Amino acid sequence: MKKVAVIMGSDSDWPVVKGACAQLKEFGIPYEAHILSAHRTPAAAADFAKSARANGFGVLICAAGMAAHLAGAFAANSTLPVIGIPMKGGAMDGLDALLATVQMPSGIPVATVAINGAKNAAVLAAQILAVSDDALAFKLDAARDEMAAQIAWKDTDLQAEVTFSCEQCPPSGH
Repeated sequence: MKKVAVIMGSDSDWPVVKGACAQLKEFGIPYEAHILSAHRTPAAAADFAKSARANGFGVLICAAGMAAHLAGAFAANSTLPVIGIPMKGGAMDGLDALLATVQMPSGIPVATVAINGAKNAAVLAAQILAVSDDALAFKLDAARDEMAAQIAWKDTDLQAEVTFSCEQCPPSGH
């Protein structure tokens, strides 16, 4: 199975980004996490992106806030799929990061998840890898089934609470 690179522009991104790593681990997807900056370590970031395919990676996840050029810098230096996680913070509370991540020029795409959407970035990476991995596709299907079951259980609990609450109410007179 191909690995996923989880790159963050700063260690301050780790509290959110570790959610992507946990999700990848849950799916049994090997990953590496690194701190590389599009601005402070541009050569190292470019080298990593350029050699990612040769080093066994299949998808690159890049998390950055404010100027958020990391995902774009990786996409400019690799033809592997790049998923950007815009990080909350800064003067615009993540909107600037979202716009910088999603507004890529033609020919250099970056798939973009929600602000602080680390778990969805990992799920999307898994879906990309599952195109050629039936066992991983099965795990994704099982995860969807589990989500559906959780919603059904929550609805059952809600219906019980609503029924109990309504039994305590006086008749409406309508």
